[in-house]
Amino acid sequence: MIKAPFPIVSRRRVLKAAAALGAVAALPRTGWAEEEKQINVYNWDTYIGETTLQTYTDATGVEVQYDLFANNEELLAKLKEGNPGYDVIFPSDYMVQTMITLGILVPLDHAKLANLGNIDPTFANPGYDPGMKHSVPYKWGTVGIGYRKSKVETPDSWGLLFDSDKYAGRLALLADQRIVLGCALKYLGFSMNSTNEDEINKARDLLIKQKPNIKAFAPDEGQNMLIAGDVDIVMEWNGDINQVMAEDDDLNYVIPKEGTNVFIDTMCIPKDAPHPENAHAFINHILDPQVEAEIANTIHYATPNAEARKLLPPEELNNPTIYPPNEVIAKSEPVLDVGDFTTVYDRAWTEVQAA
Repeated sequence: MIKAPFPIVSRRRVLKAAAALGAVAALPRTGWAEEEKQINVYNWDTYIGETTLQTYTDATGVEVQYDLFANNEELLAKLKEGNPGYDVIFPSDYMVQTMITLGILVPLDHAKLANLGNIDPTFANPGYDPGMKHSVPYKWGTVGIGYRKSKVETPDSWGLLFDSDKYAGRLALLADQRIVLGCALKYLGFSMNSTNEDEINKARDLLIKQKPNIKAFAPDEGQNMLIAGDVDIVMEWNGDINQVMAEDDDLNYVIPKEGTNVFIDTMCIPKDAPHPENAHAFINHILDPQVEAEIANTIHYATPNAEARKLLPPEELNNPTIYPPNEVIAKSEPVLDVGDFTTVYDRAWTEVQAA
């Protein structure tokens, strides 16, 4: 392995760069089907490399409009009644299943994805989308506990967030219904994908009881609250906490003993995308090992791109908060599409928020 030829950067620099590239200057392009020189990308916050959008524009001459969503349900709501104009979206594994069922995603043309072979075979035939027909794996990771070491004893259980007043007013949870309810189910000894209404009601009641101690349900911004000193302990995605750990060595990340969610986020093209050729070119660009390695080394999420991993520094590959050990994976679960039972989760989450 060789050290990646780019610096590790802070998430603030990433945000600044992404904002500046919301509509980057167009450059001449050749070899691409004639299409308006624009692409509309809809992604999670803090989830792209510092140079990704610019290098895509340099290669294709296509301007990038880059918008952000906070969770899969927000993404689904935006697209469920019709595509407002997005070309590439980044749903998680279970949401890919849901979107395929609803007819929201179009099949990918693998002939236009020359770099698709860089995907590790482990990720190339996922259960949520066999054969990567509608999606390409982008990143994978975990959700766990971020905390300030000087304020919090090393947490080992979801109970500190769901079933304790020890950090009342100093804790935040994600604003993500399947993840929060799922981890509460996990704490109670149930599956994150339970289709037992009594079990989900127990998770709901646990969260309602805990709600007076919760400062906020943060829309993918718990790491900001942590580094700002607004809270001392948060439920967050591993990469987001790793990004702020690079800025503040008093911060740390752990996965609770009960296990957690292991997710795969993907790249997809939604139905009625106005620029499908540009969309395929964008996905193929991210699949380039150098491009993907720069993203992974910036946002500190695990990459499913085998060729990109060869370019990452050892401290990235050997970091157990990014690439967790097998025993952690064994205790964890993906979130699955539960079909019509989703309405039970919707109702439980609504009742938690209304309490």
